[in-house]
Amino acid sequence: MSATSVMGCALPPPLGPEQEDQEGSETHMSVLWYAGQLAITYYDTEDCSVYFMPDTPDNEDLKLLHKAIGEINPQCIVTSAKQDQNIAKFLANLTASAGDNNTRKPEIVLFPNIDFGLEVSKQRILSRQFPFIPSHMTATEKILYLSSVIPFETPLMIRALGGLLKFLDRRRVGVELEESTIAVPILAFKKFVLTDIVNMDQDAYCVLQIFKSDIHPSVYKLSSGLKEGFSLYGILNRCRCKWGEKLLRLWLTRPTRNLTELNKRLDVIHFFLLAQNHETVLTLQGCLKNIKNVPLILKRMTLSNTKVSDWQALYKTAYSAVCLRDTCRSLPSTIELFQTISRVFTDDLHYIATLISKVVDFEGSISENRFTVRPNVDPTIDEKKRKLMGLSDFLTEVARKELETLDNHIPSCCVIYIPLIGFLLSIPRLPTMVDKSDFEIEGLDFMFLSEDKLHYRSARTKELDSLLGDLHCEIRDQETLIMHQLQTKILEKSEVLNSVIEYTAHLDVLLALAVMARENAYCRPRFTHRHGFHIKDGRHPLMELCAKTFVANPVNSGEATRRIKIITGPNSSGKSIYLKQVGLIVFMALIGSYVPAAEAEIGVIDGIYTRIHSRESVSVGLSTFMIDLNQVAKAVNNATERSLVLIDEFGKGTNTLDGLSLLAAVLRYWISQGTQCPQVFVSTNFHSLMQLGLLPDTPLLEYLTMETHQDGDELIFFYQIKQGMSTVSHAANIAALAGMPAKIIERGVEVSELLRNGKAIKRIDHPSKGDRMEKSTSVVEKFLCLDLDDPHVDLEEFMRKEVLPLAASVL
Repeated sequence: MSATSVMGCALPPPLGPEQEDQEGSETHMSVLWYAGQLAITYYDTEDCSVYFMPDTPDNEDLKLLHKAIGEINPQCIVTSAKQDQNIAKFLANLTASAGDNNTRKPEIVLFPNIDFGLEVSKQRILSRQFPFIPSHMTATEKILYLSSVIPFETPLMIRALGGLLKFLDRRRVGVELEESTIAVPILAFKKFVLTDIVNMDQDAYCVLQIFKSDIHPSVYKLSSGLKEGFSLYGILNRCRCKWGEKLLRLWLTRPTRNLTELNKRLDVIHFFLLAQNHETVLTLQGCLKNIKNVPLILKRMTLSNTKVSDWQALYKTAYSAVCLRDTCRSLPSTIELFQTISRVFTDDLHYIATLISKVVDFEGSISENRFTVRPNVDPTIDEKKRKLMGLSDFLTEVARKELETLDNHIPSCCVIYIPLIGFLLSIPRLPTMVDKSDFEIEGLDFMFLSEDKLHYRSARTKELDSLLGDLHCEIRDQETLIMHQLQTKILEKSEVLNSVIEYTAHLDVLLALAVMARENAYCRPRFTHRHGFHIKDGRHPLMELCAKTFVANPVNSGEATRRIKIITGPNSSGKSIYLKQVGLIVFMALIGSYVPAAEAEIGVIDGIYTRIHSRESVSVGLSTFMIDLNQVAKAVNNATERSLVLIDEFGKGTNTLDGLSLLAAVLRYWISQGTQCPQVFVSTNFHSLMQLGLLPDTPLLEYLTMETHQDGDELIFFYQIKQGMSTVSHAANIAALAGMPAKIIERGVEVSELLRNGKAIKRIDHPSKGDRMEKSTSVVEKFLCLDLDDPHVDLEEFMRKEVLPLAASVL
């Protein structure tokens, strides 16, 4: 497990077996799993720190939680008493297996669900006194400080942290012998990620457009949820089955730096891209279409609630899985996935498919909308079905004999069979039969009247009941019994079905990535243990699908040189697209995908940090600039020499001088780290950063600019990156492209030139000296014409109407 500290402290190395048993070293974990999201927090008594893992997707098998518990090895696991059955079963199995393996058996502590409430947990965090928070801070300042340390936008993690604090206070971990006023010491909050998982926060996923949710266009689904918009997941998702889509989303949320795993995925994609394997790809895709929702079917089997469609889906899944296995057995065994499928997809699949096909009568089941059995499965059922099928002719003969014994006034009769009631003699109602007393017939027992037909039991129908019984119900009961027996046999073989879901999902995702790579001419990335990137003709995977033509650009970042790149250029010249392009190419490589480039060599990466778009957060109460600062602070505090940092226009949300100073300070901080600084890409319009020499001359720095050409009043964008720096923003040209009125643009250029040359800015609405003199002379003449001895002359009115307006315009 790797970790990064949000308090600037280094995480100690993982504990060895001997260290874990030392006295005084304990870990206590709080876990919550809800709706496919996992949150983990734990307290380490050795360094008195709380470690947290933000909300992370985890399947119902809880493999991620199992891995975390294995690495943390907690003494206690705290969770809610109101929990999903999956995690309840997981914790029960955990305590049992821990005892069997002679490992430390964690204590499971259950707290009421109210102790994990979101608002309760927030108050518990905000009201607690932490030693690392200065005592002079106000309540508002404390909230702002904690919001830069703890991600309050991850509600499940906040709830888990609230439960952990409750546990620490109740158990008084480490302060058992102290006075009750002494709280459990918490010296730092530190974020951790699982081993080999590349660290990325929600901001990075948002700005790189890995996922994007849109409101569903269908009026019938407006209230049911969202659909995937134009995103990286959206274009990569060529999966043929549900489980492939789910695994692809999981891979995107867990980029890894495990080069062995990444190369395994790339080997499979490479095989699928070979021209001679196209038919194999089509065969595999055809089989994957029939892989259905097996876990749901197995769940219904355990509840004896299986539908006819479930049997069809399970048969198709088992049959298609056998086809996948046979196909993989003909493929090279050097590729581990093919070898695994060939081994794991055992003959149990063939057994399941054969058993279902021999037992289930699909046509009969669909027509009767219930489980029916094929012929020759059960002799007793076959015999009863034969009797039921030949019953029509037999009952006609019985009805003829009954009619011979009836009164001559009765013209006709028939013998019918009604499930659960049995055999009955049906006679048409005569006009003379008015009252119920008229229904009585000697030798017959009246049952009921329906649709002007009287139904009776006779001696022959009673004999038929005793001889043939209730055939329909008996057949259904026996077929239901066979269905339960079939379900039991299939559930006994469910392990292979779970393996089918796991490995077909892998196969489906890699086929989808191969299709995308073929259609868009992606290349296979090469991984190296060195730091840096070398990408030839890189492209933005989303933008190239939107633009008519897309200009490819290289990326070259060395191990000891050019680690920090300053990119300048006019607005709309492609700086932000270039930053996102770098991030997306690296990200795609870290999920084991081919990348949009002619060539790509990717160095070791442990995290991707971004400051590109400001994400508003009204609930936290932070300004846009504060959010920008938080994002950059995460990069400064957590980025290592193996990290990628993308910063776009940082500092523009505040005073120009202050923003420039902050940007320069951040860059100088990374420059001071030498070759230990992260790979940094910064786009900016602060040309003073270079003109004033705010950055030292070092081989770590490289200045790049987006190429443009000024053709008269027209600015031409080439969207090509080159070495150098831009000294002109071309703001007037960009304003014209945006539709700004020409007069405003001209005035803006005029003011800009005056400021640049240090000259005074003249008001354009101020009258000239001649106009002012003419107006002043006119007022003086009017004043001289006034007869001050005239009592009717109003000097106040003259001052108000003539003198004061002139003074306001002249002065």
